[in-house]
Order: sequence, then structure tokens, then C-alpha cells
Amino acid sequence: MAVTVASVPGARTKLNSNQIKGFWAAWGGWCLDGMDAFIYALVLVPALTDLLPQSGIEATPGNIGYYGSILQALFLLGWGLSMVWGPVADKLGRVKALMMTILFYSVFTFMCGLVTSIWQLAILRVLCGIGLGGEQPMGGTFVAEEWPEDRRKMGAGLMHTGYYFGFFIAALANYIIGANYGWRWMFIFGGLPALLVSWIRVGVREPETWKKQAAATAHRSAIAPFAELFAPHYLRRTIVASLLFTVSIIGLWAGSIYIPAAVTQIAVREGYAAADAARMASYGAAILAVGTIIGCLIAPWLAERLGRRLAMATYYVALGVSVAIAFGSVFYQPGALQPFFVLIFFMGLGGANFAIFTLWLPEQYATSCRASAIAFISSVGRFVGVGMIFLVGSGIQRYGSLGVPVAITATAFIAGLLIVPLAHETRGKALPA
Repeated sequence: MAVTVASVPGARTKLNSNQIKGFWAAWGGWCLDGMDAFIYALVLVPALTDLLPQSGIEATPGNIGYYGSILQALFLLGWGLSMVWGPVADKLGRVKALMMTILFYSVFTFMCGLVTSIWQLAILRVLCGIGLGGEQPMGGTFVAEEWPEDRRKMGAGLMHTGYYFGFFIAALANYIIGANYGWRWMFIFGGLPALLVSWIRVGVREPETWKKQAAATAHRSAIAPFAELFAPHYLRRTIVASLLFTVSIIGLWAGSIYIPAAVTQIAVREGYAAADAARMASYGAAILAVGTIIGCLIAPWLAERLGRRLAMATYYVALGVSVAIAFGSVFYQPGALQPFFVLIFFMGLGGANFAIFTLWLPEQYATSCRASAIAFISSVGRFVGVGMIFLVGSGIQRYGSLGVPVAITATAFIAGLLIVPLAHETRGKALPA
């Protein structure tokens, strides 16, 4: 890896052109990934209000919550299947795999704008999940391997902000496109990330670290990196990291993803028209994004100051407490909109726990299996998330509202706090070769 070291003692290593271009490729992909994923949350209510009757199902609030949860679960199923990109990246390269994932989710998101039934949308959400779930492990692996050691951790935190800048783009698009032209055009807009692929193809080359490893292990089969994850040296950290990521998935998908629907319902209850309620949901998404971006920016500092385990525990407490209060209490109160917005900000801060994974997971595995490890750990927990989404959806249908069922999911963070001490601490250690 070619780097230019600053001559001033204590100065940070200067980034070369491939490190800069590669970072923006990974950040841009993750940004558009976040935009793509959050589009569905923003258009959940209007899309199902149209599609359920066309599919022979009454569009009641309970049915919208129930079938919306099923679609979320199917999306998570697809995201779980995205672990297939790990061996692709370890065998063919980080940049090639990154381009494939972006193209994959862009095409199928575009097609979501053309559906005529909820069943068609369900199939496409699985396919979208396969593509979306692969982008972050590929981009995160590239940044970890290509950036110099003294800037790698900050690079991980900065890269993860891209996902939530994507929330801003989705919220802005919903404010302009969704509120005026409808949910179909939001999905069509979500197909734009495909344009990024051509820029990546001509502007970014593979990390030298991966090239050396690929040359030395060219004889290995494509599934060999997966087998390595369960060798005695890695088995415990693979299991523990997977459990922690599962806790985070429950917090994200059973908590913050319901924020637009919750804000929409509160706004309608307080007398806002449908278009204005959609704009309130966009405001909520923007607040969530601001909180999470701030949380991502402080994640590298916090991880170095407290260690990876204690930093993760801090984020879990922030997210768990804010989800419990926001959905379990404030959601049902008169005049709930403003205090709910305040708690959304803290949910955003806590949701930045994924930035800890972005810098922590690469530190636990060697180059030969790093992409497979990150892809597996960030995917396997989503299969558990599928079950949780079904449980939450059933709870919403039976309870008649999404408040209490979503609030109960905050108990997952208690389990997370018990698991964190078992994780492999890597503070002060260099990235393994």
C-alpha cells in the first residue's frame, strides 16, 4: 500500500489518490444504500394503502402494520443472504464486489416502483436486501485495508456517516417527490445508485493488501474463507460478534425503522393533513440522520478512549432507553410530536453503534477471510431479525398500534450488555495482515 508519511512528527499519514477515491466510492455506495433502505420506511404507509386493496386485503392500520412488518422481515431475509458477497470479495476483489452489490440493489429498487401487488413488492424486497446487505461489508473492508493505520479508525467512522446522509437524501426526496408525485416515484428515484458503478470502475483499484493475499491464496476454494471463520482461533469472536450484531439489528429494524410510520400516525392524530404528515415523517428522518451522523463521528474517538466493548455498551444504553421511552410512553401522549422528535435524536446517537462494528470487525480477522467475516457477521443476525419483525408485526396487529410492541424490543439491549464483556477487545492493536 503506497502512502506518503508526513515529515512533521505526530502528523497523520497523507492519503494517496486511490485511498481518497476508494473512500468516496465506499462512502457514496453506503450513502445511496442508506437512501435506498430508508425510502421503504418513508413510503410504507402510502404504498401499502394502495397495494393492499389491489391484493384483496383491507388497508386497515393493523393490516398496514402487519404486512409492512412482513415486508421488512423479507427484506432482512434478503440481507441475511447477502453474506454470499463475502467470498466473492475475498476471491475476486473488494472493488468488483462493491460494484456488483450497488448494481444489484439499484435495479431491483427501481422495479419496486412498477409493482401492482404486495406479492410482487415482497419478492423484490428480498432481492433488494441481497444487494443492500453486501455494500457495507465490501466498502468497510476496502477502507480498513487501503487506509493507513493511523487514519483507518477515523475512516471507518466517516464512512459510516454515508448511510445517514442517505437518510437526508431520502427525506428530501420524500419531501419533494413522495409528497407531490407519490410513492412509486420514490422507488424509481432509488434506482439512481447504479450510475455510481461506472465511476468506481474507472477510478478505483484494489487494495495492495488484498492483491498480495489473493496471489498467495489463489489456489483456495471460494468457500475456504467461510470455513476459516469457525477455526478454533476465530470461533469465539465470530459467535460473540454475530450475537452483538443481532442485538443491533433488532434495535435498528424494530426501533428506528418504525420512526416514519410513528411520526406519520402522531401527526395525523394531531390534525395534520396527509401531505403534511408525510413532511413530518421527513423531518423525523432528518433528525434521526443528524443524531446518527454525530454518533458516527464520535465513534472512533469513543472507541479509542473507552475501548471497543465499553463504547458499544454506551451506544446500546442510549438506543435502548430512548426506544423504550419514545414508543412505550411518549407515542401515546397528547402533543407527542415535539418530545418524540427529541427522542428520535437520541435514537440516532445510539444507532451509530454500527460505526463501532465498521472499525472493530476488520481488526479481528486477517485479510484472507476479512470480507467473509464482516459479511457473515453483518448478515447472520438478520435471520433472527426476520423472526423478531414477525413478532413485532403480530404484536402491532393484536395490540392495534405500534407503540408498545416496538418499545418491548428495547429489552434486547439488556442481552447485548451481558454479551459485550465476552467480545474480543482490539484497542491499540494494528489491523492483522
